[in-house]
Amino acid sequence: MRRGKKAGSISTFLGPGTSIDGTIEFENTIRLDGRVKGKIIGDGGTLIIGEAADIHADINVSTAIIMGKVNGRICAGERVEVYAPAHITGDILAPVISIEEGVRFDGNCGIKTKASASEDDSIVKV
Repeated sequence: MRRGKKAGSISTFLGPGTSIDGTIEFENTIRLDGRVKGKIIGDGGTLIIGEAADIHADINVSTAIIMGKVNGRICAGERVEVYAPAHITGDILAPVISIEEGVRFDGNCGIKTKASASEDDSIVKV
């Protein structure tokens, strides 16, 4: 989180060496530095994926700040910020997308407005 929007205070933290298989639902701000397989849903929340994280999940949040490895679709209602040394395999859909030089990204980007999110549910379902 070097630039851009600052996240609020972190309310939940999954540290390195820990893992979750299933669905994570949260509010506020969560930081993940471990392994997650499944779905990550944050109603109005901010997701921070640390450099040590290994995420195999579809993500649907308000804001995503990514510095680790993600394999899955990322859908954000406000913005997605991606910083090196991140590696993303999957599509990103958000109104604002920022990808720093040095990031490895294998997928497609799509810009959506909040109005288009409800119009095309096939794109944003996770």
